[in-house]
Amino acid sequence: MTAEQTDSKPPVPVINARLGRLLGVVFLLFALLVVNSIYLVIITLLEQTSGEIYQDYFYMLMFLIHLIMGLLLTLPVILFGLGHMRRAFDRPNRYAVRAGIALFSMALVLLLTGLVLTRFGFFEVNDPQLRSIAYWLHVASPLAVAWLFVLHRLAGSPIRWRTARNWSLIAAGFAAVMIATSAIITWQEDTPVAITFAPSLARLEAPYYLPPEKLMNDEACADCHGDINDSHKHSMHRFSSFNNPAYKFSVEETREVVYARDGNMHAARFCAACHDPVPLFSGRFDDPEFDTENDPTAMAGITCMSCHAITSLDSVYGTGNYTLVDPPRYPFAFSDSGLLKAVNHQLIKAKPDFHKKTLLKPLHKSAEFCSTCHKTHIPESVNHYRWLRGQDHYDSFLQSGVSGHRVDSFYYPDKAVPRCSACHMPLQASEDPSARDFNDSGTRQVHSHLFPGANTGIAHMVGLPGSVIDAHRERLTGVTRVDIFGIKEDGHITGTLHAPLRPKLPALVPGRKYLLEIVVRTTGVGHHLTQGTSDSNELWLDVTASAGDRVIGRSGARDDTGRVDPWSYFLNSYVLDREGNRIDRRNGQDIFVPLYNHQIPPGAATVVHYLLDVPGDVRDPVVIEANLNYRKFDTTYLQHMQGDEFTVNDLPITTMASDRIELPTGPGKADMSFDLHPVAENERWNDYGIGLLREGDSGSNKGELRQAEHAFRQVEALGDMNGAMNLARVYFKEGRLDEASKALQRATTGDPPAPHWTISWYTALIDRENGHLDEAIQSLEAIIGTRFEAARNRDFDFSKDVRVTNALGRTLFERARLERGEARRAARKAFLERARKALQQTLETDPENLAAHYNLGLVYAELGDEAQAAYHQALHEKFRPDDNAVEQAVAIHRSRNPAADHAASPIAIYDLNRKPSAVETAIEHKPPPARDDRHVRWERPVPPIR
Repeated sequence: MTAEQTDSKPPVPVINARLGRLLGVVFLLFALLVVNSIYLVIITLLEQTSGEIYQDYFYMLMFLIHLIMGLLLTLPVILFGLGHMRRAFDRPNRYAVRAGIALFSMALVLLLTGLVLTRFGFFEVNDPQLRSIAYWLHVASPLAVAWLFVLHRLAGSPIRWRTARNWSLIAAGFAAVMIATSAIITWQEDTPVAITFAPSLARLEAPYYLPPEKLMNDEACADCHGDINDSHKHSMHRFSSFNNPAYKFSVEETREVVYARDGNMHAARFCAACHDPVPLFSGRFDDPEFDTENDPTAMAGITCMSCHAITSLDSVYGTGNYTLVDPPRYPFAFSDSGLLKAVNHQLIKAKPDFHKKTLLKPLHKSAEFCSTCHKTHIPESVNHYRWLRGQDHYDSFLQSGVSGHRVDSFYYPDKAVPRCSACHMPLQASEDPSARDFNDSGTRQVHSHLFPGANTGIAHMVGLPGSVIDAHRERLTGVTRVDIFGIKEDGHITGTLHAPLRPKLPALVPGRKYLLEIVVRTTGVGHHLTQGTSDSNELWLDVTASAGDRVIGRSGARDDTGRVDPWSYFLNSYVLDREGNRIDRRNGQDIFVPLYNHQIPPGAATVVHYLLDVPGDVRDPVVIEANLNYRKFDTTYLQHMQGDEFTVNDLPITTMASDRIELPTGPGKADMSFDLHPVAENERWNDYGIGLLREGDSGSNKGELRQAEHAFRQVEALGDMNGAMNLARVYFKEGRLDEASKALQRATTGDPPAPHWTISWYTALIDRENGHLDEAIQSLEAIIGTRFEAARNRDFDFSKDVRVTNALGRTLFERARLERGEARRAARKAFLERARKALQQTLETDPENLAAHYNLGLVYAELGDEAQAAYHQALHEKFRPDDNAVEQAVAIHRSRNPAADHAASPIAIYDLNRKPSAVETAIEHKPPPARDDRHVRWERPVPPIR
């Protein structure tokens, strides 16, 4: 043996016995993780290619195993890698060393990205971009690990390919077994049975009622979504049920009435589908002994799951027309074990996609979703009379310029507002896991779930923080405008008009009468003002005329109890029951007919006339102040609610808009100069004309139409082509078609011209009136297709304007009737089919549209489909008003209530100097009847007026 042989030592093995055992653990865990990952990847690919959700309880268990194995693998990989590197780093096979370092580094990337995605409580990465980078690194790194492992082994000892093949086959087999098991479990599940809750349209997709805890788990949601939960718990959604004193008062009355009348609570479900989902879907609402004071479900309101467990909208009928399911849960969702609850939360954090897919669907971001409860009708089973329309925020919004769907709005936004949440779910800064940077501001935000709107009343009554009331008040301000626009001499509607007031102000002559013309305009409301509970909302004009320290006229004052003078101008709907009594306590089962409706559509205006008699001894300037005040509930309703405890209506009052002028007085006084009004003169004239045009729409106010014509002439003279456009509206209303056509031609000139789509609409209407049906059809089809570049650039879409689709359907029907004789049968049928398609398009937007059902009845009759003709004729009969009954109820109330009779007049003039008589004062301050007395009347069956 040579000296060289004697001195040499065998090389130290790069993997000793201890590292070998550790490597065995790593291989075992990695093999299991590969099997598990193949299953997860296949399910993910299936979901991405099909759009369906295949993740279920079994999938979540597999994902939990993925997390556990990943965590178990982390330490062995690090220990083995460090130990192996220490023993192999100085080896001469540098290619194998470099490949091994790259392999170890990529393994660390795989493990670290997994930890980033897991979202531990002490370390969470919520930024969507960072998480996206981590996700794709986590997906790609296993492939890099496999590739580097092969390179590393090719540079070292030979790879045992047979062993690798066997492991791969075993892994694929296990993955196939898991997929088959998951498929079998899904296939074996029973087809869900739907429970219905008529007369509401809500459906529960389940074989049994839903245990309350399935919907009452807001605290669990708050663990991750704290900011969202904080805003939701102060929202009116949270106080929708028996925890809302106003609703509690009304619905308990409804429950008593329908139980006495029907022997069950079913008719009251009409309310519960939207207000009381937890007691409704748990079956407790139907119990006549349901404890509305102490049962936890009565206090739940609209919980997180009440909305987010809704899986489909079944139509836009409203009245709770949705399907709710018990959504699939992550493992251990309802465990009592703290450890298992923690595991459940960790799973949600680590795998939020499934959470989002099942609980935040595209429907939740749509206006149609809001329609399920913010559009209602009263079915015959509730009022024992017939179908009646209730509140309807949805159609009011949809058929408006704000949404970009109305073709003839007076005003439009720069961009269409696509959904209700744009106004009622403002963004707030948050570190919530779901937060993101919506407007590239660098700040992550979430949508507030306070849903600020107008309900300052309940917030005050239940003692919510002042910030909540302030949020509602902020939503109420800056969305309307009051303009003391003009003054007419002699206190008469036809008196000489001085307008617009400012920069010139006329001098008043003491001892003479004047008529103030005050314009109220909606500027930032996406639906009618007020909509919702418009019969109990209190929105009124408070107008004061004073000279020095002396009040010389007032309308809209409140007495010591907070009651507003009933002779004031109210922007509300005044609703009656079938006996001609006012609906004054939200008794929905008794609603019969509106006496009047003073609500203002979005982007429109109304004109209110005030008579002012200036005393002969006035020497000081006369100051006119006008405030548009809002209070959630009127005093009569609050008095019903509070009964003997009522003392004063102390609900918050918000001044939504105001205006003030100072007029000189005295014979021979010259007009005063004043500061310019902040609104352009042409727009003020336009708003005034819009109010007069709407007042003249009743058909009996031809004088108001003539005055609207004068106003719009001023608009056109000031270079605003909306004046010519609106003149065409007036002329068309009066049947002056030639003048309307000329006005439309002028409206196309100017810079800018009036909206081309509105011009096309009135052109089509005039063509139809003149018998030019083909031209009208062409224009209407262009409107429905929104073939106007300027409109498309603003995201407008007129295909949902039901008046346009109805007009097209009717015009096509009339065109079909011109194709007479056997030879023209095919052409006639083609026109009828096009008419049917247009009218069906109306019903897709508004299923209860009266005109569409009437015309479809005619179309199907012409097509020879008697069954469909009868179907639509029956629906027309169902939805049409009962005019004879309406007239009788209205006549009864108008004879009893002089103030309401005055407000319902086609042209009402409000006297600022009016003094109520002693009889009127006694009637106005008469307390509401005791509850028991009212029940006697409610329980007596009243036949409908025919």
